[in-house]
Amino acid sequence: MTKRKILTAKFLTALALTATTTLATPVFAGNSGDYLAARQARMAGDFDAAVYYYIRALGDDPKNPQLLEGAALSQLSAGDLARAVPVAERMEKNGVESQIARAILAAHEFETEDYTAILARVTEDRGVGPLVDGLMAAWARLGSGDMTAALAAFDTVAETKGLRGFALYHKALALAMVGDFEASEAIYSDEQAGPLQMTRRGAMARIEVLSQLDRNADALALLDRLFGHDLDPGLLAMRASLETGETLPFTHVTRITDGVAEIFYSVAAALRGEATNDYTLIYSRVAEDLRRDHVDAILLSAELLEDMGRPELATRAYRKVPRDNPAFHAAELGRAEALRRSGRADAALEVLDQLAETHADMPIVHSTRGDLFRGSERYMEAVKAYDRALSLYDEDDRAQWFVLYVRGICQERLNHWDEAEADFRAALQFNPEHPRVLNYLGYSLVEKQEKLEEALSMIERAADARPDSGYILDSLGWALYRLGRYDDSVGHMERAAELMPVDPTVTDHLGDVYWAVGRRLEAEFQWQRALSFDPEAGDAERIRRKLKVGLDAVLAEEGAKPLKVAQDTSNGG
Repeated sequence: MTKRKILTAKFLTALALTATTTLATPVFAGNSGDYLAARQARMAGDFDAAVYYYIRALGDDPKNPQLLEGAALSQLSAGDLARAVPVAERMEKNGVESQIARAILAAHEFETEDYTAILARVTEDRGVGPLVDGLMAAWARLGSGDMTAALAAFDTVAETKGLRGFALYHKALALAMVGDFEASEAIYSDEQAGPLQMTRRGAMARIEVLSQLDRNADALALLDRLFGHDLDPGLLAMRASLETGETLPFTHVTRITDGVAEIFYSVAAALRGEATNDYTLIYSRVAEDLRRDHVDAILLSAELLEDMGRPELATRAYRKVPRDNPAFHAAELGRAEALRRSGRADAALEVLDQLAETHADMPIVHSTRGDLFRGSERYMEAVKAYDRALSLYDEDDRAQWFVLYVRGICQERLNHWDEAEADFRAALQFNPEHPRVLNYLGYSLVEKQEKLEEALSMIERAADARPDSGYILDSLGWALYRLGRYDDSVGHMERAAELMPVDPTVTDHLGDVYWAVGRRLEAEFQWQRALSFDPEAGDAERIRRKLKVGLDAVLAEEGAKPLKVAQDTSNGG
């Protein structure tokens, strides 16, 4: 993301948040148990339960503004805007100031084509907020049949600092919707106006405009310039149609509600990562309701729900994407991940198995199956899935580096070291100096006592790139230890333990390093800590043996080389 785009996102976030409502602790009549249960459910993202308890609490105190807003917010978050409308109407009738209620009512007024109510809402300062009100007014003017006033309203929004590209993008969509493709493209191509929102959706809208102007060659050039050759099914279909000379229909905005949905979706996309997930979800849910086939809004809502720890609600959202939609594979990949997160790995695999049949030519489908097998330690099946994914890439496609890397991990776990090393080195050819690959290959070589100097060089380069990675610093400290450079190892291993204070392997390694420099009491303390962090059974047995007879004796029992004579014996060895 460019600096300009980052600043724009932050500016949009600031405008959106100016009208945010904070749910205060209410004072109300009746049993507080329902309110507390509702509030806890909402905070946990269990919106269905939150609605149930808010409605119960409202039975005792039907005019309480915080309870009303909590109910409306929970209904909207659950994706049921229709049920939220009566609650929002009650809030407005009672004079409750609520951005959430206003967003719900504005969406409802657009759906019922009550443009007079929308314009009155904006004029009387009862709108959603400064970010969307001007654009809503412009689309309402267009819905009322006054194109001149609508274009003037878009221009007024464009005069607001930081919103010029945002407003002109919507103006271009409005012009295209009424068939004035020349005027729409004039906005896109006007370099003096500044860059418009060239998101994926914005780019596809312009490509459709160019096609409507019989400029398929220019549309293809734009598609190639923005997306390259790694195209998803939607872009592939678009490219195929353009290449055959077909005129693409303009689909991005065909009704007024489509334009308004684009407002809310654009705000949600800008808020992503800048505002809280539950607040961002308000905008994506409104976009979904206004345009039921707005797949990008559906996917965003699902991703937000996943981030909020509600995989079952995310699964419900992903299932909204129809099978014949070009983004169906993305929704199914997301649904599989949500199922995995909810502990239903078998169901996730069923989704991916079906997708591997219907979208057999997509590498990401097979690599995702591989990831699921790898997470379940089914490494042989993972390797087969990764093999299939790699067979679908072009020979020089750099994107395959990650699949080579994770296949290498599986080969290493299967004790197929030659194949694993070959995969790691192939991954580095496609993505040189990647810290994760350098670290994994370097650490593996250290563990095998092979090519130690090269391994150390790899890990040092990885540490330079990721100085705050506990895993990489552990690898660096361990490599130095294996090379007999015990004093040099201590600082790196201590830093790794600071970054990963409850990792059994890192803590165990720190104990070994302390023992090697003669700090025996500290070594034993770290080994005891490592045992408390639930290490694997074999590691735990070895740690207990070290506590009983010492590291030197354990190494002798294993037939390993003895430690070099430690120089630091400050703790009395």
